[in-house]
Amino acid sequence: MRLRSVARPVLVKHCYDCHGDGANKGKVAFDGFKSDEELLATRDLWTNVLKNLRADLMPPASRPRPTVAEKRRLEAWIKRDALGIDPRNPDPGRVTIRRLNRVEYRNTIRDLMGFDFKVEEELPPDDTGYGFDNIGDVLTVSPMLLEKYMQAAEVIAAAAVPRVPRVVQEKTVAASADRHSFYEPAKLTEVFSADESGQYRVALELEVAGQFDFDPGRSRVVFTIDDRELLRQEFGWQDKKIFRFEYAERWQAGPRRLALELTPLMPPTAGDQRKNAPTLRVVGVTVRGPLEPAHWARPKNFERFFSRDPPEDATLRRGYALEVLSRMATRAYRRPVDRPTLDRLVAIAEGVYSQPDKRFEDGIAQAMVPVLASPRFLFRVEDTEPVAAPSLPGHPLIDEYALASRLSYFLWSTMPDDELFLLADQGKLRRSLSAQVKRMLADPRSAALIENFVGQWLQTRDVDGIDINAKAVLARDDGNEKEVERLRQQLREQQAKAVDPKLPLTPEQTAEREKQRERIRQLSRPRVELDKELRAAMREETLRSFAHVVRNNRSVLELVDSDYTFLNEKLARHYGISGVTGTAMRRVALPANHVRGGVLTQGSVLVVTSNPTRTSPVKRGLFVLENVLGIPPPPPPADVPALEESERASADREPTLREILAIHRGKPLCNSCHNRMDPLGLALENFNALGMWRQKERGQPVDATGKLITGEPFTDIRQVKRVIATTRRSDFYRCLTEKLLTYALGRGLEYYDIEAVDQIVGRLDRDQGRFSTLLMAVIESTPFQKRRNASAQP
Repeated sequence: MRLRSVARPVLVKHCYDCHGDGANKGKVAFDGFKSDEELLATRDLWTNVLKNLRADLMPPASRPRPTVAEKRRLEAWIKRDALGIDPRNPDPGRVTIRRLNRVEYRNTIRDLMGFDFKVEEELPPDDTGYGFDNIGDVLTVSPMLLEKYMQAAEVIAAAAVPRVPRVVQEKTVAASADRHSFYEPAKLTEVFSADESGQYRVALELEVAGQFDFDPGRSRVVFTIDDRELLRQEFGWQDKKIFRFEYAERWQAGPRRLALELTPLMPPTAGDQRKNAPTLRVVGVTVRGPLEPAHWARPKNFERFFSRDPPEDATLRRGYALEVLSRMATRAYRRPVDRPTLDRLVAIAEGVYSQPDKRFEDGIAQAMVPVLASPRFLFRVEDTEPVAAPSLPGHPLIDEYALASRLSYFLWSTMPDDELFLLADQGKLRRSLSAQVKRMLADPRSAALIENFVGQWLQTRDVDGIDINAKAVLARDDGNEKEVERLRQQLREQQAKAVDPKLPLTPEQTAEREKQRERIRQLSRPRVELDKELRAAMREETLRSFAHVVRNNRSVLELVDSDYTFLNEKLARHYGISGVTGTAMRRVALPANHVRGGVLTQGSVLVVTSNPTRTSPVKRGLFVLENVLGIPPPPPPADVPALEESERASADREPTLREILAIHRGKPLCNSCHNRMDPLGLALENFNALGMWRQKERGQPVDATGKLITGEPFTDIRQVKRVIATTRRSDFYRCLTEKLLTYALGRGLEYYDIEAVDQIVGRLDRDQGRFSTLLMAVIESTPFQKRRNASAQP
């Protein structure tokens, strides 16, 4: 047996000190199994052995390491003998039928129906698994959700399908979110080009809004067309009231000048009144016409559903309904539709448009309701390519319609477009993969891959919801925490001791209290506000960094360590970087050996891995292990003591987080996990919870030195990034591959996916980490291209 001849000699030599000969560290003893068969059957054990061996976590850095030959021999044995992986016919794994998540549903409705359905308002949030919200196992359908999908189908069909073949042309000439004060003159001008001579109707909508209390300000509004006055009216304070005016116009073809002038009728009011000045907003100027039927045009979305006017003959009309519904249902189901289904849909349409007061378009809209509520639309149903003999070994390819859907939902988070449908219908998609992937990445819809993958992998989606107390964070950096708390406690005690809290204070008491409050303000005055704009810039910095790697086919190692980042003036000032002005984000070259560069030192990551009042080396270390190195620690044991308990051991002084963690790590219950996490988290301690660079914590110099669990020493985060990008780059390649493959497949990875991941990592390493290599390797991988043979056993 190869266990005894190949694996056991390496295990005895390097592992038995901790996991054999009576030792069972971590409750693992290789010689504690009743038989070799029982040992081989524990796949989870061998998967962990392989992961720890590759990450150089075992044997520990203090023990002799296996030679390269021993390591490769043991890796190969684990994959083929212990895990039963056949490199010539790897198992593509199981596929749970996947419901469209909220993002995919909204995008698919947009591309199929031409309608923007507000999923955030109408559908509940999706559950997540393995860090992503597109995992088939967690995208369940409850009775409530099914009811919401039925309601959504009715709303979407009613709003998206045009009900008449022709309508009067309508164009919004002017609409603005800008508000104009009644105390400042304003003049707005737009030019409308009338393509045809005829009768027109012009609608002007204005909104007058006052803020809070009444304000006496008034203003005159004059509306003209070609300097011909149509409206002259005075307006005063209103609580968001809409005024609508309509005018009938007969125009010759040519340009028309539309102007609106606002003139204040009172001088500026003083004090608080001026703050409440009413404002006027142009909701819209809409031009309809020409009104003569000869000039009517197709309504919005007509060409999406229809190709011509419906015929009068009943048989021809039924054939046209079959044509329309066949095209729409095929696109909705993302594959050809069987004839019985189409006949049922046509019968629904016919039952509606045959009624005296209904039109052909009403029937089509009603037939689209069951299409949008069908499991074939809501779920991504997949078939496999037919094989001559299903009993033969090997796993079949998914058919090209399923491949088109996997591609489009992976790269665009939406349904396949016409070109993907056509290639799948012709059976040419698989042979055109490289060209299609390049085309799809160049399409603006590929922004969905960046936003949805990065937003969940690096948690940038969470930046807006993280609560950070800027006062407490900066007070901790300055060492003023306890002084501020002492002063606040004094104020509370004085209030509690007062005989009657309602009685006025003496002048001396008032002066003393104000003195204490001023001291608190001085000690805790925020020098920065983590506002909406700053959070948005942080999120955008991370998304643009990933997009730069994708669009320019750069090495994915630049995500770890780079000599550039993306900033605007506000974020640059937050980072202490000069020379950046304006609100626009742009690529900024960093000086040599700068502390920034790479996602680990970006504000988005630093904020989401912090606590409200301080940094969290544990959260940050865990983040790096899980999302960069791919070697997360085991789950924490029950009843693990809180970190604050270790702080109480230094009641006489304010210890730094490094000192607190050292006390915490000294407890046997906490040691094994924290030895992995803490060095990585402490390397980031020069960045506070706001993502700002600092030299001190609690008035003491920050010590960011340490040694990784794999033995590499470092002095700060710059050296950690270099270690990850050089000697540990295979760990990052593997971690990023596993994350992207999980996102692409919509399922968690299992032991049988190890071979696919290894092949992708090998290609990535040979091509210097180019993103295109990673992407194509994922798309060409066995799990992406195939489905498990029904007769195969995992």
